[in-house]
Amino acid sequence: MLVDPLATPLVRQVALRTRITPNQITWGAFLLGLVSAGFFLLGDWRWLIAGALVYHLSFLLDCMDGKVARLTGQGSVFGAWLDFVFDRIRVMACALALAAGQYNRTGETRYIWLAAVVVFLDGLRYINSLEIFKTRHTMRKQIKSRIREARRAQDADSLAFMEDLLRDNPEADIEQDLGRAAAAAAEQSERSHPEAGPVHPETGLAHSGAEEPEEGAALPKKAQVVDLQQEFRRKFPAYLRLRSFLLRHRIRPHLISGIEFQMGVFIVGPLCDAVLPVALASGALLLVFELAIIYKLLLSTRDFARTLDSFDRPGVTVAA
Repeated sequence: MLVDPLATPLVRQVALRTRITPNQITWGAFLLGLVSAGFFLLGDWRWLIAGALVYHLSFLLDCMDGKVARLTGQGSVFGAWLDFVFDRIRVMACALALAAGQYNRTGETRYIWLAAVVVFLDGLRYINSLEIFKTRHTMRKQIKSRIREARRAQDADSLAFMEDLLRDNPEADIEQDLGRAAAAAAEQSERSHPEAGPVHPETGLAHSGAEEPEEGAALPKKAQVVDLQQEFRRKFPAYLRLRSFLLRHRIRPHLISGIEFQMGVFIVGPLCDAVLPVALASGALLLVFELAIIYKLLLSTRDFARTLDSFDRPGVTVAA
């Protein structure tokens, strides 16, 4: 409500009417963040309001750089690094300036501790998100590897030599000839009567494409689905309904992330001249959601372990 409705029209105008690059927008967001830190350092409530407004503009540009990069195809690895590093420096500078300004204003040392807490929680949020991403990527990679191994094992099991088949079944060559003859007859009949549909190679009966395939018939290849959130969904079915409701209304299910945390600390708190209580409340909510994400990852790793164990059970190779 406070960022995207403003950022989206500006992104269109920047992408269509200017040559501003995403990295330039990142630099603009960073510099505005430093200006905001300078206002916070002054400490008075008027400068707190000015700092909050400038920080919101910085936040607006920070939201735009990635959108412009995706829209114009100018995204780069260096741009992503620049955005990440500048965000961390901006948060650190504003946290220290805000704490110093309030310390000079009130003389209370708790604001110094507040700066340390804000920097710690911001770092925890992004370190945790990166590590969770790496863990999920590793789990996906291992499952894909096991599936490839299972398919290779299935290919090896299905390998057979014709001389062995003929030795075990002397009529196999005759059956093969009969099968080829039936297939040729089916092809000729289909050309003569295309409306009847393809002819079954064994029975010689035509069937339409709308009929259900017989047992053992070749089916279209479908993607194999691996679900690593089964236990989480079983434990929290109400959350799934809430999540669907939020997504339908364009609200992120992760209600308190780094974005909302920064807005609480550097915009809402200064605007209300209630830096300490709003920052503590924002930090507590962020910590609760981070712990919830870690717990969800724990449940996902259990599903991951069960998925790997399932590959060792009979029949899984054939299914893969």
